[in-house]
Amino acid sequence: MEKVSLGSFNNSWYEPGGSIKRFIWYYKNIFLFKSSIAWPYWWKRFILRIFGAKVGKGVIIKPSVNIKYPWFLEIGDNVWIGEEVWIDNLGKVKIGNDVCISQGALLFTGNHNYKKSTFDLMVEPITIEDGVWIGAKAVVCPGVTMHSHSILTAGSILTEDAEPYMVYQGNPAVAVRKRTLT
Repeated sequence: MEKVSLGSFNNSWYEPGGSIKRFIWYYKNIFLFKSSIAWPYWWKRFILRIFGAKVGKGVIIKPSVNIKYPWFLEIGDNVWIGEEVWIDNLGKVKIGNDVCISQGALLFTGNHNYKKSTFDLMVEPITIEDGVWIGAKAVVCPGVTMHSHSILTAGSILTEDAEPYMVYQGNPAVAVRKRTLT
């Protein structure tokens, strides 16, 4: 029977950006985003753009948000990102317009291949289309697309794509009803 050998782990293929760029972002992230200080939204949008993020108009980023690499981030217009959201974007995260990501939600683009003894790093993008709502403490896993106006309820874990206008709940999240807007 094979055993896991973390000493053999090698992700040298993964290059998320230059070391100086990552170093500078690390401290900007701590000071402006992960901080509990309510910095002005326009300032946060400005800093994200300097670091390569595409950020639309009217984006609200609350305090204590953790963004791994802004150069892999695209945010549409009128997006709300709540306190303690973690965007662990080792790969591309694309967020559409009019999206609400509630407090404590987690978006992960990285995972490990548990079938390999070397526990290889795997990176897959996340796409959040227009009108999506991700509930508090919900988790969106690597490679997932949340299609237009879908909802992931609080505390749920989404491991597969969410169909348009459907509400998903549970672990793993499953469709429980249709979303109807009035």
